[in-house]
Amino acid sequence: MVFRVSVALLTLLVLAGVLAPEAFGALSARVQLATLSGAGWLYLVIVFGVLAFLAYLAFGRLGRLRIGGHEAEPEFSRGSWFAMLFSAGMGIGLVFWGAAEPLSHFQRPPEGITPETNAAARAAMRYVFFHWGLHPWAIYALMGLAMAWFQFNRKARGLVSDLVEPLFGRHVHGPAGQAIDVLAVVATAVGVATTLGFGATQITAGLGHVTRIPATLGTQLVVIAVAFVLYMASSATGLQRGIKWLSNLNLAIATLLLAFVIVLGPTAFIFETLTTTLGSYLNLLPSMSLRMTPFSQRAWVGDWTIFYWAWWIAWAPFVGAFFAKISYGRTVREFLLGVVCAPAMVSFLWFSGFGGTVLHAEMFDHADLLSALARGYQNVLFAMTDLLPMATVLAWTAIVLLMSFFVTSADSATLVLASMSSESAQEPPLSRRITWGVLQAAVATALLAAGGLEALQAVVIVAALPFAVLMVLVVVSLHRVLSADMRAWDLEARELYRAEKRWLERERGTASDTDGNPA
Repeated sequence: MVFRVSVALLTLLVLAGVLAPEAFGALSARVQLATLSGAGWLYLVIVFGVLAFLAYLAFGRLGRLRIGGHEAEPEFSRGSWFAMLFSAGMGIGLVFWGAAEPLSHFQRPPEGITPETNAAARAAMRYVFFHWGLHPWAIYALMGLAMAWFQFNRKARGLVSDLVEPLFGRHVHGPAGQAIDVLAVVATAVGVATTLGFGATQITAGLGHVTRIPATLGTQLVVIAVAFVLYMASSATGLQRGIKWLSNLNLAIATLLLAFVIVLGPTAFIFETLTTTLGSYLNLLPSMSLRMTPFSQRAWVGDWTIFYWAWWIAWAPFVGAFFAKISYGRTVREFLLGVVCAPAMVSFLWFSGFGGTVLHAEMFDHADLLSALARGYQNVLFAMTDLLPMATVLAWTAIVLLMSFFVTSADSATLVLASMSSESAQEPPLSRRITWGVLQAAVATALLAAGGLEALQAVVIVAALPFAVLMVLVVVSLHRVLSADMRAWDLEARELYRAEKRWLERERGTASDTDGNPA
């Protein structure tokens, strides 16, 4: 039922985007505006609450619990584990926005800051740290930890509805649970399609930049078709081969590209930007986390912060399910620090490298990168590479990285969507993975046809709202089961301690029998 209903809803979405793109785009914009005006604040409160809850878990006594039980051992090395975390969680987005977002905030900063000033540059870097730092990874970590714990420690089916079973009991096995699973699958498919749309747009822009292939919708569809063949081939090989190998390759290419940018760009300026912005980000974290603009009614927070929170939330079921599959044997503390803190630090370094380079070029080298921004966010990265030595090599490296991230995100999502729409905890059949592979490509195509980046942004904000509310229930449910399992572990430990103490007493001849004689 979950599979059939999810496929039907997404098929309707595809048909609307392809057959009536203008009407679909206009409707999406209206619904987005209503969502932002009525519930934008809810996204901010929920995501900040999730971050606070995970800090409580990571640094409290519940952090000692282990996914899979006390004797469980991790299946992947820390290096491969981190590579898969990073590739599935952020990949394309970092490449797409790494240079474009800081420059956009520099030109159009948040409320109360004069554009294209030193203050605008500082705010631009602080907000990209905010949008790509602890908050998004906290959203992923919550869903990943919950799904891993219920799947490996509570022997659940691996479905999102299982996460609220402590609250709703047997009802999660009926229509209510199926509705939750449909919601999760649809939100995931839309979130992944949004990312694939960004990737196709930028790959097309890059190809147009280095080969003069026209950056049209037709070219974007060709890119999606080629990626479809690649990610279906990778998905068919499973976690241990295709996805793991591609994730390691992604991390290697991303590291190489970042190193090139740091070394060939304004190196000292980049590291000064990193340290200065990190301190400012940590200092202003609470105020940025809850900041709306009720008095000025400006749309900046909705266009950026709330869009990002909705995007991460829409991705959360997929990324969480994928993180759960690869995190067996990790302690709660290791999982949370590995998923939240380590990738956030890489994001900070990435945006310092790319954002620092474009801001330095715009502010001190008098480069005209704002004209590239005016042509579209996807063009800023390649305009930046033109300013550095080895420009062609850097541009091709970025295109290869985008395609590799595209394939990794899509094949991971194909596997997870097939699992989330199956009642069985076993590996989903190839036919179901093919279905989801086709639907991902189709949804991305429909959204691009219906209005490009604006339609992608509108649909993901609307689709994520119900799941944001569901995350509150997941927090309550997860805390309940972790606390219960910790009490059981403490009881088991006390019983073991008493048994060992009695054994030692018998060994030493100090224990007595019922008549008071030495045992």
